[in-house]
Amino acid sequence: MRVGVGARELRLAGNIAALVGAALLFPASGTVVGLAASRTVASGVTAGSGTAAAGSAAPTAPRLTITPRDGSGKVRSDLGVVVKAAHGVLGDVVVRAKDDKTPAPGVMSFHRTSWRTRWTLMPGRSYTVRASATSPEGRTTTASSTFTTQQAEQTISVSDVIPGPGEPVGIGMPIIVTFDRPAPNRDRVERALEVRSDKPAKGAWRWVSDQQVIFRTSRYWQPHQQVTFTAHLAGVRAAQDVYGVGDYTLRFRVGDANLSNVNVQTHRMVVSRNGKRVRDIGISAGRGGDWKFTTTNGVHAVMGKSNPVVMTSAWMGITDPADPEYYKLTVADAVQISSSGEYVHSAPWSVWAQGNTNVSHGCVNASPEFAAWFFGISQRGDIVTVTGTDRELKWNNGYGYWQMPWKRWLEGSALKQPVTATAVQSPHRASPTGHQPAR
Repeated sequence: MRVGVGARELRLAGNIAALVGAALLFPASGTVVGLAASRTVASGVTAGSGTAAAGSAAPTAPRLTITPRDGSGKVRSDLGVVVKAAHGVLGDVVVRAKDDKTPAPGVMSFHRTSWRTRWTLMPGRSYTVRASATSPEGRTTTASSTFTTQQAEQTISVSDVIPGPGEPVGIGMPIIVTFDRPAPNRDRVERALEVRSDKPAKGAWRWVSDQQVIFRTSRYWQPHQQVTFTAHLAGVRAAQDVYGVGDYTLRFRVGDANLSNVNVQTHRMVVSRNGKRVRDIGISAGRGGDWKFTTTNGVHAVMGKSNPVVMTSAWMGITDPADPEYYKLTVADAVQISSSGEYVHSAPWSVWAQGNTNVSHGCVNASPEFAAWFFGISQRGDIVTVTGTDRELKWNNGYGYWQMPWKRWLEGSALKQPVTATAVQSPHRASPTGHQPAR
C-alpha cells in the first residue's frame, strides 16, 4: 500500500500553483498589482515538550486593479477610470491629467473596494493614476497607471445658456441650455449636467430637441441664493464620434420673490414681494371677443423687459395703416410675460378703463406710475399668474413651463428621474475662457 507522495508529484503540483498565481496577476483589461500570500513556517520550542510547531500563512497583501491598464493609448474618454481593491480597502486614489494641478473628482463605493471618476475624461490627454490599498492586517499595496485618451474627431459644446452670468433672476427662472450641434445621446449628456444651489431644490431636465434642454424646479427656487450650473461635457460621447472637449460653468443669483396675480374678471393686479403684499392696483387686460385679443390664462414667467417697446399689429398679419385694426404704439416700461406678445406695460391712454374694463389687445395695461415701479423690480423668472380667461397659456409659450404638471415634465428627462440641487461642491476641470470654473 502507497503511504507517501513522491518528489516528482510534489514538484508538478508546485509548478501548477505557480502558473495559476501568475495568471491571476495579468488580466487583459487593467493593471493589477499585489502578490498572492507566501506561506511561511516558523519553528520554535513549546514549553515542556521540546518539539517544533508549524507556523501559519502570512497575511495576504491587497490586490489593486486599475482600468485603463498602464501604457494604454487611444482610450475612450467617456469610459473614465475604475480602480478596484481585493483583500483590502482603497486608500488614496489620484487621477490627474498631465499639466493639470487639480485631480479628477471621483466616487468611492460604500465598502471602499472600488472607485471611479465622477465625470468623463478629457479627449487627447495623458493621464496618470496612483492608488493604494490596505489589508485588514495592515499590509499596503500601491499601484500606478499612465494612459492616453483618444482625440475627438468631432466636437460639441454649449453655445448658449439662459440666464446670463451673474444675472439676478426670479424664483420661477428656468435654465435653458443650447448646444452647437444635436446630441442624440441625450442620457449621456444629461448625466453630465450639474446644478448646485445654496438652498436645496428638486428639479429635472426636459429635452425640447436634440439641441436644447431645459431645467425646471418642482417648486419655485427659494429667494436670495446663488445657483451654479456646470456642463461637464469634456469627454462625453454626445453622438457617434462626437465628444465634448471642454466644460462650461455659469453662476447666477435668485433675487427677490416677486409674485403677481392678474385677475382679468375683477381688473385687479396684486403684487407680493418676499411674502408680503405690496401693491394692489386696477388694470385693463385683453378685450376678448377673439382668441388673439384674449390675455392668456395661467402661470407666466417674466422673459425680459424693455423701455420703450414698439408694438404693431404685424403679429396679426396686419401691416397696412389703412386697415381698421392696424396699430403701431410706442410703449414705456414693458415687461414681457409670453412669446406671443403679451406685456405688462404703461398705458396712459387706458387709465380710464383700468380697474373696470378690459380694452387691450391682450397685454396688461397699467398706469404710468405703477408700470415704472413694476419695471424697476422685475427680473427674468418672476411669476405673473393670470386668471379669468378661456385662452390657456401653452407650456412652450415663452417661459410657460410652470403650466406643465411636474410628473409630465419629468417624462421629458432622458434619465426619467429628478435631481437634487445642493450647495455641496466638488472639484471640476477648468472651463473655457470667459466662464469661471466651479470652486
